[in-house]
Amino acid sequence: MSVEPQKPQTKRDKATAQRRGKILEAAVMCFLENGYHQTGVRDIAARAGVSLGNLYNHFPGKHDVLVEIAALERAELAPYIALLAKPGPARAIFEKFLAGYAAYLAKPENAILTIEITSEAIRKPDIGELFLVNHAELVAALAAILARGVEEGAFRTDLDAQEAAQLVIELIEASAYRSVLSKGPKRKILANLKNFVLAALVGK
Repeated sequence: MSVEPQKPQTKRDKATAQRRGKILEAAVMCFLENGYHQTGVRDIAARAGVSLGNLYNHFPGKHDVLVEIAALERAELAPYIALLAKPGPARAIFEKFLAGYAAYLAKPENAILTIEITSEAIRKPDIGELFLVNHAELVAALAAILARGVEEGAFRTDLDAQEAAQLVIELIEASAYRSVLSKGPKRKILANLKNFVLAALVGK
């Protein structure tokens, strides 16, 4: 997951955004290396090279850092949601999404961070709600392209687009995590994923 500060309007805003970005980047690295619960605000401040007081000026606590990371996840999902909304043959767009999103999730840093955040989201409703909103938007965009594919005759006519979209996302996530955990041939795992999903959608 990349951390890029928002474009500020003034020099002061720019400096603030850079410090926030630096702190968020440090937090992500700490979560990846040590886990969310094993990371303290002092660890994040030390990694970012800022004082504890400076960190608290930007984030009241570690929980608030995670809230900001949820917003970053939304930004990272945006290109995939935009891809699904493009005009063109539904099946071709779907296959491009499937390959791109699976490859994105299969990056070790993304897989590990997602697992860390998901475990915390289960415990904290506000964190969970943020990530559920992101997830719901992605599923809705995928359901729309699947429904379009049904209309175009590219996918089976009895397909429940919403349910299928949810299952496809879950399969992508599970395959990506397996490729990281098993350290197996990622290309083969993702190729098998594509074959399995298309067989289910096309019905042939």
